[in-house]
Amino acid sequence: MGKDIGTKKTTPLGFRIWISAIVFGLVGQIAWVVENMYFATFAQDIFSNSGRTDMSYLVTTLMVWLSAVTATITTVFAGGWCDKTGKRKPFVAYGYIGWGATIMLFAAIPMQASANKIAGVAAMLILFDCIMTFAGSIANDAAFNTWVTDVTDTTNRGKVNTILALMPVFATIIVFIGLGNLYNPSVESNWLFFVVLGAIPMVSGVIAIFLMKDSPNIIKNTNPNFLKETFYGFRPSVAKDNKMLYICLTTFALLGISQQTFFSYIINFVQNTLELGDSYVIPLAVIILGAAALTGLTGFLSDKFGKKHLIYPLLVVAIVGTLMMYLLKFMNKAAWLPLCYVIGIFMLGSLLGLSGILMSSFQDYIPKGYEGRFQGVRMCFSVLIPMIIGPLVTLILGLNNTDTGDAGFTPPFSMFLAASIIAVLAIVPAYFVRKDSDRLRESLLKQAAEEKEANLENQK
Repeated sequence: MGKDIGTKKTTPLGFRIWISAIVFGLVGQIAWVVENMYFATFAQDIFSNSGRTDMSYLVTTLMVWLSAVTATITTVFAGGWCDKTGKRKPFVAYGYIGWGATIMLFAAIPMQASANKIAGVAAMLILFDCIMTFAGSIANDAAFNTWVTDVTDTTNRGKVNTILALMPVFATIIVFIGLGNLYNPSVESNWLFFVVLGAIPMVSGVIAIFLMKDSPNIIKNTNPNFLKETFYGFRPSVAKDNKMLYICLTTFALLGISQQTFFSYIINFVQNTLELGDSYVIPLAVIILGAAALTGLTGFLSDKFGKKHLIYPLLVVAIVGTLMMYLLKFMNKAAWLPLCYVIGIFMLGSLLGLSGILMSSFQDYIPKGYEGRFQGVRMCFSVLIPMIIGPLVTLILGLNNTDTGDAGFTPPFSMFLAASIIAVLAIVPAYFVRKDSDRLRESLLKQAAEEKEANLENQK
């Protein structure tokens, strides 16, 4: 019986589910790429243009921190409301429409500010970022991620989540290469860039009304105490009963901290610290496409052979990759670009592949009927904690940075050394996730087989 369970074929997903997952996963990540990377770069460019580069680290850190808090609190309540209503589609559809409208707010912010207006511009950046994050977290973090959990099972979650982990990669290509020419740090305003980007989730929200379909197996939360159920995942007793879920999220958190030490600064790092300037687009595209191929392969292999065989190899590659990015500092500048191709592909591919595997493991651990209520817990570990600690590390490193570049804001190489050290810490919780992988898979497959058999008996 155990052997049959362990080798069960992947449950097929319908065309409508795949299209919905890819379209709304991609559009959501286009918006998050703008939030996580372009808004940070936007702020850094404004302060550089205004002669206040010293504010770049501070405002970037505050934007990341406060948007993380906003995202987590929003997802806690929105996830609970998804379970309360027993619906996901309305939150995704109308949430995406609102999300696009809030992105357009940034069109009102100029690219340069006088000394007496710089504080007001900083406040606008932070406020608009939080408003946009509120809308995005309802639509994507709470509703869309809960929907993915609903429509997948343990035999296909690895594939779906690694494909979804690729969405930030393709979103980056679309934003930087397809729409990047609309953004110019030297002009007075980048209003058209933000209007066009805001229109993308708005249109996708309309499409979701007609395309997306909720799972018929959603278990509606009928408990009248909404607040108590909303914070279900934060109860000590729940954590004790589902300890492996929290160990899995701890691994997620450590890798997230590692990534967040450099993620918000990556554009200026490539352009200014590595001195590639405007020629960064082609190297970035090559790295992204190479990482995409590696990530897709990990998704296929994790569903076919099990997640445990990939966890440690991917983690080691991520640790070595971030370390090698730091070591570029001590190499001849002529070697930077060719080495970046190789290092970047494996570093990014391993981080994305591991994120997909951990996300599918987290979804496997969620008790049936509590999919929405655990999304807030996931946000604490995958967003709030990483986005507070990671940028804080870089803030400290940046304020002590003595590196200089030929132009603009130059993030330090040392942020990758910090990323590598933090990723090493993930080895411990990853050990327990890996150890429990086979037991979890067999348990879920057995449960699914029993439910199928019971349904057949009821139909008789």
